[in-house]
Amino acid sequence: MRFMVIVKCTENEGALPSDQLMADMNKFNDELLEAGVLIGYDGLHPSSKGARAHFSGKNRPTVVDGPFVETKELIAAFWFWQLKSLEEAIEWVKRCPNEGETDIEIRQVFEPEEFASAFTDEEIQKEKQFRARMAANAAKK
Repeated sequence: MRFMVIVKCTENEGALPSDQLMADMNKFNDELLEAGVLIGYDGLHPSSKGARAHFSGKNRPTVVDGPFVETKELIAAFWFWQLKSLEEAIEWVKRCPNEGETDIEIRQVFEPEEFASAFTDEEIQKEKQFRARMAANAAKK
């Protein structure tokens, strides 16, 4: 199973972590990698450098530049993990270094096979090929 592990923003959105937290986080990422769990991760710039598009029906979207007021709803960083269960993901999150109050959300990612009732076998294979092309493109860069 794949999981997206979402680190929510704190009141200090956009502030870089302390040197100690960065060192602890790098060690944690190394442990995830060595365990074969880590399949991707990144941190995000603050919402002040972003924008939000709101869609309503078929109308053109309304676009609002950041920053956004409610930081607890914003994502600061994320990981993609490959694990056997949600319980295993929870155990890894419990080991995650942090400073102060932090919320981390764990969400299972859909696999193409889970859409089998809505798509043909050919469409599922096409999706898998598309994902393989994405991975190949990422490896080139």
